[in-house]
Amino acid sequence: MPMDKRWEVKAEGNQRKVERIASSQHIAPVLANLLVQRGIDTVEKARKFFNPSLGDLHNPFLMKDMDAAVRRVEEAVERGERIMVYGDYDVDGTTAVALVYKFLRQIGHKDLLFYIPDRYIEGYGISHRGVDYAASKGVKLVIALDCGIKAVEKVDYAKEKGVDFIICDHHLPAEEIPRAVAVLDPKRTDCTYPFDELSGCGVGFKLVQAYAERHSIPFAEIEHLLDLLVVSIASDIVPLVDENRILAHYGLQHLNASPSRGLQSIIEICRLDHQNITIDDIVFKIGPRINAAGRMRVDENDQNALPSGGYAAVKLLVESDEEMAKKIGREIDGFNTDRKSIDRNVTQEAHDYIESHPELKQRKSTVIYNPKWMKGIVGIVASRLIETYYRPTVVLTMSNGFVTGSARSIPGFDLYQAVESCSDLLENFGGHMYAAGLTMRPENVEAFTQRFNDFVEANIDPDILVPQVEIDLALDFADITKSFHNDLNRFQPFGPGNASPVFVTYAAINAGEPRDVKLVGPEREHLRMDLTQASNPNVSIQTIAFQQPSHFEWIRGGKPIDICYQIVENHYRGSVTTQLRIKDIKRNLK
Repeated sequence: MPMDKRWEVKAEGNQRKVERIASSQHIAPVLANLLVQRGIDTVEKARKFFNPSLGDLHNPFLMKDMDAAVRRVEEAVERGERIMVYGDYDVDGTTAVALVYKFLRQIGHKDLLFYIPDRYIEGYGISHRGVDYAASKGVKLVIALDCGIKAVEKVDYAKEKGVDFIICDHHLPAEEIPRAVAVLDPKRTDCTYPFDELSGCGVGFKLVQAYAERHSIPFAEIEHLLDLLVVSIASDIVPLVDENRILAHYGLQHLNASPSRGLQSIIEICRLDHQNITIDDIVFKIGPRINAAGRMRVDENDQNALPSGGYAAVKLLVESDEEMAKKIGREIDGFNTDRKSIDRNVTQEAHDYIESHPELKQRKSTVIYNPKWMKGIVGIVASRLIETYYRPTVVLTMSNGFVTGSARSIPGFDLYQAVESCSDLLENFGGHMYAAGLTMRPENVEAFTQRFNDFVEANIDPDILVPQVEIDLALDFADITKSFHNDLNRFQPFGPGNASPVFVTYAAINAGEPRDVKLVGPEREHLRMDLTQASNPNVSIQTIAFQQPSHFEWIRGGKPIDICYQIVENHYRGSVTTQLRIKDIKRNLK
């Protein structure tokens, strides 16, 4: 049963600004109010928001070390050196590797390799094995993407072997920066780049953009790479503001109109509606399939199997042959099916363990360890546990003699700080405010668990341990006209920093017969119904409430409810209808 949630309705914006923007942009005051609430409080800001322009992208040479990075790539291209593109095994890393690899291939550089570390053998980031592989293949330059910002010793090791590194990362750096040829990371304290929330793939794209500018390659000739970049932006949950909003806007256009072969195969497998792919489709359908390749292992004795790990994902994303792309896509879809089965089982085991240990349920954080769990799915399990227990969570397992795991947080709590406070117990860690990875020796698990729990206990605000729904505005169903919905769609793409608006409507009731209220889903866990308001019974609207079956009898009995929801388009068999996706229901007792 879902947790009770606190509803927080935001204060309305400055009315003078709202009226000015509503008039200038020809939109309803409700929508103008949404803009003002989000800091888009002038006519000029509203114009730019509704008309994202590639001309507003920042100059890539404002990023620290960009000149040096471009010069080193130029040298490698001019000399015909072998370049290896190296990246993390998740969606951000694999799309970044594919993007840079495709660009280098596009400009005619043929001596290219790509490399993704094996999650189970090498772990996250730059590895000695990866450096040795590069040296053995005669690689002179490695371009590392979505990793490397803490790889001080590995970069020095590579230099001893005659291998140069360019690092393109977006994670928080430590005090010491690797001694690479160039370290591109907008989160460096000595980097004055205007926007520090790029994805790892985004940093790689800025390198591509800089090289293209230096060589007078029109932006239109690299714009096709934005289909990969939007997959990264959506999947890595970076804020959809500033450059990310512009890049995602145009990336979605390319993903819908002319995706690359590899992405096209995934789109077909997901049975997505062409021309209507959204950020949500990437987050919930495309991204998990690409991620699954890096999470699963294949039978090493199967001669027909693809390589395990993210290598298969990059192979798909750079593939130009349609039939081969379909073959790899099917294999990766199989990885995803297996992954879902395993993560369901492990999540249930974790739930059962917590429920059988009452002392764990009383804490303000969760740290849980089982050496038998699969390393590739512990991050997913951590997220699932938060859905039930709603508190900072660390899930640990054993891999190659070390305990390794993933941590996830809840809004308002800095997880990275909590992990960093235990750094003396860790062999390695990295991440950001809401997600982190970590590795430790088995003998440190007990001390880490105690220290992490103590830090959370001392530093977390108890109020944020109750799930909160932030509501933008109250709305009547009669306000949800076709033109209103069309204007609301102009706010897309939605994501962190530009969330899909949440509205509240009070005293809604079932619009039809009791039998029209239905429980749907494989376990009858979702509510589907048409709702109306007593104040205007002529207006009804289709709704879906996921995981909220407990209200079934109340609604079927004609009793009123208050609902908070997002307005979405439901595409089904060629028809498009407006639907309310209900986030929470409260019984109206007035």
